[in-house]
Amino acid sequence: MQIISKSKVQCIYRNRALLAESPVWSENEECLYWVDIEGRTFNRFDPNISKNIAINTGIRVSALALRKTGGFIVATETGFQLYNSTKNSFTPIGDPENNKPNNRFNDGRCDRAGRFWAGTMVEKGNQTPDAGLYCIDGNLTYMKKHEEIILANGLAWSPNNQTLYLADTRHPVVWAFDFDIDSGDISNQRIFIEFGINDGVPDGATVDTDGCYWLAQPRSSQICRYTPEGRIDTIIELPVSKPTMCAFGGPSLNTLYITTNSLGFSKKELENQPLAGSLLGLEIKAQGLPEPKFIG
Repeated sequence: MQIISKSKVQCIYRNRALLAESPVWSENEECLYWVDIEGRTFNRFDPNISKNIAINTGIRVSALALRKTGGFIVATETGFQLYNSTKNSFTPIGDPENNKPNNRFNDGRCDRAGRFWAGTMVEKGNQTPDAGLYCIDGNLTYMKKHEEIILANGLAWSPNNQTLYLADTRHPVVWAFDFDIDSGDISNQRIFIEFGINDGVPDGATVDTDGCYWLAQPRSSQICRYTPEGRIDTIIELPVSKPTMCAFGGPSLNTLYITTNSLGFSKKELENQPLAGSLLGLEIKAQGLPEPKFIG
């Protein structure tokens, strides 16, 4: 077991984001894109000059992916949309849960065939399993892939494209599914990680070239690395209590970027956690995989 002290973690961009999420590294631009869901901003961070550009979108964007043709596909509070950050303009695709006013989209990313996946969450009302996981292909056609979720998170794929990971923060659990990259079908749902009372809960995740699963665990102030068998072999201690997601970036894909939040913190909690809402990072021995782009 390797424990990386919080003293090794750097504040890459000091900020007070309400709910920073969905960090995505652009290899071509050598920058990190991310969103502040509740702050309603779309962000581009350039580590070479330590500069962040925030665009006020006016709507809540929860997840993003780069498009092969330029621009982005995003999951928003009003469904799937294409996004042009230069013009700050959205093109609606569709909202599969427009009949569920208590729900909104949450975690999302592309698989290596270029499909965009995103899960929803029950945001308001009774916390019943009424959310789902959706996939949209290059023809901009979407379909539901899984249901009976309360708060979808932790979406990632193994390097060999044979396993899809999906978490339910409210449950709390991370599942593994068999994944067919050609068809996009998932099957054989099974428990990958279960959480004890002191383990925090599962949030956003990524995988490395060894097939290990890196998971943000809010309430525990940790990022944990799990082997393909579901065993923890590395813990990164953090100076904040609520990390939201992690992503590999940098020229060699060995910088782990970590988004955090400050939503709902008391004045005292904000004083005790001056980096809550900031972008954190550290160089590690593990290496990430390039983030796939949307083919639509």
